[in-house]
Amino acid sequence: MFNLLSSLVERSADWDRLEADIVGCRACPRLVAWREQVARERRAAFRDETYWGRGVPGFGDHNARILVLGLAPAAHGANRTGRVFTGDRSGDFLFRSMYRAGLANQPTSVGVDDGLRLTGAWVTAAVKCAPPGNKPGVDERDNCAPFLARELVLLEGLRVIVCLGAFGYEAACRHLAVAHRPRFGHGVEVDVDSGLTLLCSFHPSQQNTFTGRLTEEMLDAVFGRAVELARSRR
Repeated sequence: MFNLLSSLVERSADWDRLEADIVGCRACPRLVAWREQVARERRAAFRDETYWGRGVPGFGDHNARILVLGLAPAAHGANRTGRVFTGDRSGDFLFRSMYRAGLANQPTSVGVDDGLRLTGAWVTAAVKCAPPGNKPGVDERDNCAPFLARELVLLEGLRVIVCLGAFGYEAACRHLAVAHRPRFGHGVEVDVDSGLTLLCSFHPSQQNTFTGRLTEEMLDAVFGRAVELARSRR
């Protein structure tokens, strides 16, 4: 029992250190300048709010069997609220689907104190700071890579990675050394030697959801499949 408790305490400390390292990171001058500029200038609708303006850690269940991997925090979403996929329409679309799949306790995500809890799922981004034009550079992507690597190590029960968009898919493939892989596409599945499955979805950006390229039914099907895979792989 003592060894189990000691292991749990150590693992919790590892999560705390990872969060602190992400929040305090200033490795990419362009991203630091941008996230802080956005936090100072603010969008008119949020002019009375205090923006987060720092690196954004992942969020969810430390015992997750499903990892949801996006691109980067939105400038006026997670860069404002401090929680990944929170406070923008992409997050609204995502968490509604996760709620219907039984992975979230509520369908809304507006702020860090809104009561949202995830069960069996962890949500994160390949790049932890909001990039200009939502396009991180290769060097910025590589600077953030160790953070995702640490998340993957700490998520000991992980079975499925839901890759939101081609950027998330490429990031997962790089980290897992998937050399031969199919082209990205909605619903594409890739089994990895480590026992993980990569499951692809179009990103829930407004560009995709407003045009109908990604519908709620399409995203629900992905999360339904993710839950099925997570339960079948013991």
